[in-house]
Amino acid sequence: MVSPQGIGRGMTNLPQTKIIVALDVPTFAAAKAWIDRLSDVIFWKVGLELFIADGQRVLNYLKEKQKRIFLDLKLHDIPNTVARACQVASSYEVDFLTVHTAGGKEMLRCAQEAISNSSTKLLAVTVLTSLTDRDLLDLKVSMSLPEYVIHLAKISQELGLAGVVCSPQELQSLRSMLTSHFLLVTPGIRFPGDAHQDQQRFSTPSQAFRNGADYIVVGRSVLQGANPEAIWANLCAEVR
Repeated sequence: MVSPQGIGRGMTNLPQTKIIVALDVPTFAAAKAWIDRLSDVIFWKVGLELFIADGQRVLNYLKEKQKRIFLDLKLHDIPNTVARACQVASSYEVDFLTVHTAGGKEMLRCAQEAISNSSTKLLAVTVLTSLTDRDLLDLKVSMSLPEYVIHLAKISQELGLAGVVCSPQELQSLRSMLTSHFLLVTPGIRFPGDAHQDQQRFSTPSQAFRNGADYIVVGRSVLQGANPEAIWANLCAEVR
């Protein structure tokens, strides 16, 4: 495994260790094709669709290829159920696993306790990058979106989680308020000229790292590009 060194806060000559590529594909065959094609990618994200389709086989193949794994399941259920799911997920020796902060303090506490003896780091999803202030109002959340993200991140840090998943817009505020070792993992990454699609809060890769991201997550911008290999190489060069 490649040792994760700091980027953004302490640059490294291996920027690809801090760029997570989302395997947003529906089958093991499609995932394997991308893992083999973009062999320089070190860190891959496996989300709900692919995990439900063929999760164990995908995770085993990534381990076989000595890749790092972000298992993005966004678990959200009663504390006991989430704790047991986290324990099973950590047995795959994934690097990151996600739960929803909306599950509450007891759920987060139980989830963290369940993975405490493993190498897996638990990340709490704050507010999805597809949501806006208007969506929070619909849910009767009285805080502004940035305030709510900060509130949820502070709870996650207090409970001992490794970090949070947040949009690029909250990075600077979170970085200034949380401890330096608390991880900020940022989706919602788009290149100049990209379609925004379902992302409402987004930024470019370099902006995200300048604002304090420890890791960024990219998917469609790479995999759906005209030349994914060139896009990946240019992304690494930009971050470096």
